[in-house]
Amino acid sequence: MLKSLMRMIALAAGLFLAAGAFADDEPSLDGLIRELAVGGYSDKRDAVDALAATGDPRAARVLQAMSAGNLYVRDSDGAVFIGEESGGVIVLKDPLSEEKVGEAAADEVSQIRVNNSVRRTIRDAVARLTLLSSDPRVRAEAAEAAFRLRDAEAREALAEAYANETDPKARRAQSEALAALTLADPEAEEAAIIEAAAMLKTRSDAAGLRALTDIPEPSTEAARLAVAEAARSVENNIAVWSVGQNFWFGLSYASVLFLAAIGLAITFGVMGVINMAHGEMVMLGAYTTFTVQTLVHAHAPALADWSLLFALPLAFAVSGLVGIGVERSVVRWLYKRPLETLLATWGVSLILQQAVRSIFGASNLQVSNPSWMSGAFQLGHLSITYNRFWIFLFAFAVAAAILFILKWTAFGAQIRAVTQNRAMAASMGVNTDRVDALTFGLGSGIAGVAGVALSQIGNVSPNLGQIYIIDSFMVVVLGGVGSVWGTMAGGGVLGVAQKGLEPVAGAVLAKVVMLVLVIIFIQIRPRGLFALRGRAVE
Repeated sequence: MLKSLMRMIALAAGLFLAAGAFADDEPSLDGLIRELAVGGYSDKRDAVDALAATGDPRAARVLQAMSAGNLYVRDSDGAVFIGEESGGVIVLKDPLSEEKVGEAAADEVSQIRVNNSVRRTIRDAVARLTLLSSDPRVRAEAAEAAFRLRDAEAREALAEAYANETDPKARRAQSEALAALTLADPEAEEAAIIEAAAMLKTRSDAAGLRALTDIPEPSTEAARLAVAEAARSVENNIAVWSVGQNFWFGLSYASVLFLAAIGLAITFGVMGVINMAHGEMVMLGAYTTFTVQTLVHAHAPALADWSLLFALPLAFAVSGLVGIGVERSVVRWLYKRPLETLLATWGVSLILQQAVRSIFGASNLQVSNPSWMSGAFQLGHLSITYNRFWIFLFAFAVAAAILFILKWTAFGAQIRAVTQNRAMAASMGVNTDRVDALTFGLGSGIAGVAGVALSQIGNVSPNLGQIYIIDSFMVVVLGGVGSVWGTMAGGGVLGVAQKGLEPVAGAVLAKVVMLVLVIIFIQIRPRGLFALRGRAVE
């Protein structure tokens, strides 16, 4: 009994001491936010400083809302919210989580008003919260923002952050921001200007160039020369990175051209068929992707991010089966009559387009990117979108799969035999009709897979295939009919060259120039870059 009594006394004493400790502790973040609504403007400045002293990054959002006039206090209980006027009411959000917590009539809340003095205090506080954040990424981003704005009143906070900075990236950003402020200062000394210009000469963006050109003219010749030299260096850096960016655009476009053309290269190489319906096989793959994504979103939304993986085999099967059907019903009767196959397959393309219009409508449809294909990342000063990056890797995977089929399977050996010498292959027991049908199906299936990829970089429409069909033929002819390596090389040459010409000549003229150059090249080398070899290859 005595032991139980002693435990109760000890527990009570512990609770009493804890309560005293909490009472003496600093106010909570919520309590400091409430203080923003109390007293006059001087009290508000004190409350802003107290809130900034917590170092909590969420406080920056609250203060920015206060500066913009979007912070409200509820009259009934003094609770503070971020408010947004909508339809005659104020939509209230929690100031820390920014989650909607309700609505209030205009007469139930009061806007927390600020004057210029409070706004300056808020600006300094936000600068301290971001520049002195515990997250080095936030500190670097805050310094980069200060660099672009070149606000002289941020100098003190920047200098304080720079003096205590340990992260190299954030420290570099802060030093560049201080250099930009120095250059913008009309009273800066010559030595400081020269040092600041030297600091910024390695920049490779438009903001760095503006920091060196949109400034008061330095008063001394040495300072002017230093700034001019730094500006030329930045211009050169921008030009180099621009070439790199255009080269990436060219590689990205080349991967798209390869995916669109490789199926055509296989069918054209084996059967000599000018298949004008090849673009519609790409279109069918894109519409299959749209259908699969719609069904997954409707019936299994948890798997929405993986709908493309479900669409790939289905797109291959749908386009491949349609291709086999076209070959068995139309193309096989027209072998060795290339002009007639051109007209017949063009008719098939019109039928497929109209069928899609009848089922899905003529309007463009949007296939959303999964989360892992959304957004972009920076590689130096190159901006690379994830959807283009994954399509680039996917093109290599498709090339590897096709090479494996052609080099290491019995079906691939039959394709190569028929391509090089159809009569000899037939005399050796190869069923050339079966090879033709399956090859046409394989080429069409690969086109369907290309449609899955293309649906991630543009809208899906009945005219999707027509966008790429001419370029696909150019790639096949330039690279060499029937050659996987030739198709890769042809796509690379066309993609990089066209994207390199576009900044100079424009998109339309660049296409015309590339068409003329391809025609000239074919006159010189009619069998393309990688010509197939064989006694009967024409």
